[in-house]
Amino acid sequence: MRKKIKAKDLQLGMHLDELCGSWMEHPFWRSKFVLKDPDDIRRIIDSGITEVWIDTAKGLDVPGPPPQQTEQAVTAMLMEAELDRPAPRPQPAAAVQATSLDEELKRAAMIVARARHAVVSMFQEVRMGKAVSAESAGELVEEISSSVMRNPGALISLARLKTADDYTYMHSVAVCALMVSLARQLGLEEADVREAGMAGLLHDLGKAKMPMKVLNKPGKLTDEEFRIIKNHPVEGHRLLVEGGSASEIVLDVCLHHHEKVDGTGYPDRLTDAQITRFAKMGAVCDVYDAITSNRPYKAGWDPAASIRKMAEWSNGHFDEKIFQGFVKSIGIYPTGSLVKLASGRLAVVLEQSGKSLLAPRVKVFYSTRSRSYLVPEVIDLAHPGASDKIVGREDAATWGINNLDSLWSG
Repeated sequence: MRKKIKAKDLQLGMHLDELCGSWMEHPFWRSKFVLKDPDDIRRIIDSGITEVWIDTAKGLDVPGPPPQQTEQAVTAMLMEAELDRPAPRPQPAAAVQATSLDEELKRAAMIVARARHAVVSMFQEVRMGKAVSAESAGELVEEISSSVMRNPGALISLARLKTADDYTYMHSVAVCALMVSLARQLGLEEADVREAGMAGLLHDLGKAKMPMKVLNKPGKLTDEEFRIIKNHPVEGHRLLVEGGSASEIVLDVCLHHHEKVDGTGYPDRLTDAQITRFAKMGAVCDVYDAITSNRPYKAGWDPAASIRKMAEWSNGHFDEKIFQGFVKSIGIYPTGSLVKLASGRLAVVLEQSGKSLLAPRVKVFYSTRSRSYLVPEVIDLAHPGASDKIVGREDAATWGINNLDSLWSG
């Protein structure tokens, strides 16, 4: 059985199954092995990793009291989002007509292209020493917000498909859309929804002042390089203050989106009560897009796997209520997730259902029994007549599937 324990509680003979807490860098080329060398334990702790998963069926168990977290506990946490019905979402003064995923994907693709161009231009202006006006980004935030209201999954999921080279720019667009979706899920007033979106768009502005060779390095950062990158929230905050038009919410998210509720974040090591709701929202949205995106040094994780990882980290990293709201807004199985059905078929998630987070609309396309592709079929698992259901998420590489994104995005 897999158990999550503190890194300081590791002992020789334990089977290390997964390293937690630092998803972008760790001191090993593999993460599944039996600990036989005391130096390996020291390297894990020295790297800043605070928690790990062990497999007690393949190595020693942890002595004493029960471990902090098990797979069952993570599942139970996600189920809370399913059982706790979402609050009614506020409607803007001018109602926006909901659209299908296919229809909104076409519009969202154009918005994403324009947004990328706008963010690239913004970063270039910062590098040339020009001041940034938050007001000038208002129209772009409005377009993104309207797309998210018409169909939440379309633009959010398209923005996730950024290339490694585009990451810095498209990450800002993706976090903007995620913040808008989360703000609506939390029932915020429409003015605050727009502020949340603006904060998401500008939260990483300080990266425009980071050295390009560090920002785009295709491997693990040195301690000195990581120290440089960790300064981007302070730089971004300074740039926005100098611009003179950013709101307190935007300034706060820019400066504090890397804070953690247990006080181990940066730059100010704030604890739970010291972090504002908007900064806590920024932390969740920033991490989700970071771990689902392809980076120069790492392929992005499947959306459903990422939600589970974040649930594992939520104790100490995220505000629990904010994270639960995020799961409700994007789904336990977000758009683009590969899932296995009770029938033995594989499907890619298209969009969420208003009835259940466990029963999204999916496109079935593969048989695990015959290991062959099927004629694609769209199924609404929340429909009263649906006879199939999701039994778990799957890894596309396990089945040799390399066209997953094209199956849902067209």
